[in-house]
Amino acid sequence: MDATLIKGIQELNIDAYSNGDRISQLVLWEEGALRADYAPFDYVEQKAEIVIVGLTPGRSQASNALRKFQQEIIAGSSLEAALKAAKVFASFSGAMRSSLVSMLDEIGIPSVYGRRSSEQFFVPNSGLAHFTSALRYPVYFKNQNYSGNPSPLRTPVLRRMVDRYLAAEVKALPNAVWIPLGRHAEEALAYLVEKGELNHSHVLSGMPHPSGANSERIAYFLGRKEKSLLSAKTNPEKIEFAKTALVQKVELLRNARQT
Repeated sequence: MDATLIKGIQELNIDAYSNGDRISQLVLWEEGALRADYAPFDYVEQKAEIVIVGLTPGRSQASNALRKFQQEIIAGSSLEAALKAAKVFASFSGAMRSSLVSMLDEIGIPSVYGRRSSEQFFVPNSGLAHFTSALRYPVYFKNQNYSGNPSPLRTPVLRRMVDRYLAAEVKALPNAVWIPLGRHAEEALAYLVEKGELNHSHVLSGMPHPSGANSERIAYFLGRKEKSLLSAKTNPEKIEFAKTALVQKVELLRNARQT
C-alpha cells in the first residue's frame, strides 16, 4: 500500500463515497459498467481456524472500513494496526452473526477444534475467524453494489480478482475451514479446489446464507420449524441433503485432527 493512497484516504470525504460518489483515487479498475474500488480489506488473520467468505464488500461495509482506517492513521496507528482495525470494524455482526453461530453449532464445527460454541471463534481480538470475500475489494455494477451478475468466474476481470486475492488468502491459511456464504462464494471456492489450490475437505458449502431474507431456511436448517409449516419458496429436501453432507464432512475433519 503506497504512501499516495494512504494520504488520499486520510483526506477522503467518506460521506460522499458512502452516498455513491465515484472517488478517482480509490478506483482500482473500470471495465464497462463494472468498477472495483480500493477499501482496506487486506488484513489476514494468520491463526484463523475458520474463514467466512462472502461475495464482495458492499458500499456501506467499504465506507465503514475506510472511515475506521482513516481514523486510525490520523491517530498515529501503524499501517498494519490500521488495516486490522478497519477489517475487524467492518466485519459483519448482529443478527447475521447470531444465525451463523447457530448453524455452525448445529453441524458441530466447534468440536473440530475442541471448543464448546462457535461464539468462541468471534471473541474480539482472538484472531480465530477471518472474514473475506470472493472479490476482496468492493465491486460496483452501474455504480450500485454488485450482486453476482455478470458472473464472477465468467467475467475475466472479476476472475482475476479471485485468482490474485482469494487464492493468496487460501495459500496463507492452508489449515483453516472455509465457509462460503451464498452461491457465488461457493463457486469461487470450488474453482480454487478444481485448480488444486484449496483442499475440498476444508470447504463447508451448503448452509443457508445467514441474512434475514433466509430466516425460514435457517429455521428449518436448525430444526426450529416443521416441514409442514414451510412456505412454497423453501425446498426442505435440498436443505436436508446439504445439512447431512455438512455434518458428515465436519465429522471427517474432526477425525482427521484427532489422528
